Amino acid sequence: MPRVAVPVTQINRAGVAPGTETNGDATNNHTVANNGRMFLEVRNSSSTVARTVTFRFPTVVDGQAVTPRAVSIPISSTRRFGPFPTGDYGSQLQVDVDNAELKLTAYGL
Repeated sequence: MPRVAVPVTQINRAGVAPGTETNGDATNNHTVANNGRMFLEVRNSSSTVARTVTFRFPTVVDGQAVTPRAVSIPISSTRRFGPFPTGDYGSQLQVDVDNAELKLTAYGL
């Protein structure tokens, strides 16, 4: 199946309500529309174990895939990531999660 798209909430000077939280899908994983001025909020809803989010690079260097960037999210914590330059991460950011306890919310500027 295709990756699950995470909707991007555009931030503006008038103010916006919190974005739509997407449940992690460890089977299909996720994509986020990326204009280079987007950030991703990742919340670990687990009260017992840290979880891992991974950001993939779509490029290949000398025929070798670039190692994805994996980050551990502590128990019951939220982390914000970004921006993601399109030259490095592409126009569709690929995000992998290790468990549905990770919740994703994307914001664009």
